[in-house]
Amino acid sequence: MAAQERPQILLTNDDGIRSPGLWAAAEALSRLGYVTVAAPREQCSGSGRSMPASSDGVLREEEVDVGGKPWKVYAVGGTPAQAVQHGILELLPRAPDLVVAGINYGENVGLGVTISGTVGAALEAAALGVPALAISLETAPEYHLSHSEHVDFSGAAHFTTLFARKLLRGERFADVDVLKVEVPADAGPDTQWRVTRLSRVQYYMPVAQHRRELHRPGRIGYQVTLNVDALEPDSDVYALRVEHKVAVTPLSLDLTSRIDLGELERRLKDL
Repeated sequence: MAAQERPQILLTNDDGIRSPGLWAAAEALSRLGYVTVAAPREQCSGSGRSMPASSDGVLREEEVDVGGKPWKVYAVGGTPAQAVQHGILELLPRAPDLVVAGINYGENVGLGVTISGTVGAALEAAALGVPALAISLETAPEYHLSHSEHVDFSGAAHFTTLFARKLLRGERFADVDVLKVEVPADAGPDTQWRVTRLSRVQYYMPVAQHRRELHRPGRIGYQVTLNVDALEPDSDVYALRVEHKVAVTPLSLDLTSRIDLGELERRLKDL
């Protein structure tokens, strides 16, 4: 990248193109480079890294207000991961220097991260060779599927800028494809952050609806579970919910278990 050339940043989310969290990230990132916004036209929370064949791929230009200024953005007929594909392959003049997914309504921690469309978008960017940041703000569950303007994204916007700037400096770390950042609800610029591992707890517990007949509509919901005694002190859940720190978790596209593969093969053959 030429010294005088501003970085190209692709911004997406899973809450949809009309999310105030997306606009907060856009305004924050505009201080660092050229920001292209390509986000799902519909609410896509919980879509992971999915690529449904039913997505129409329509790219529709829209105008939103970001920091008091009109912005041209793209509403994508697809999931967050598909929005990343369209952004990189069709909308940007060249490969982006960074992809940011967020700011998400609600924390993405523990065993549920593969369900997250925010994390899924970042993983798709990483698979295409682009540094990626997935950033989420702790919120009450009633806000998770909302576009509520009662949520304060200023603290999360600060950390979006902080970690985006670090990734734009160009240093790459072995086996780190995505930085997943979880921001406490009451975070400010002085809130501490630390690097964590992904917790193995089931943070979002699935809950079935009570219905009399199975052929009636009945989506599986969820509730937050927090058993502090079961939490790993070095985990994202512990840092966020117990220490009230920003949890920065490095994620890898390599899902292979970190074990001795030869020993596993021998043991399997002995069974």
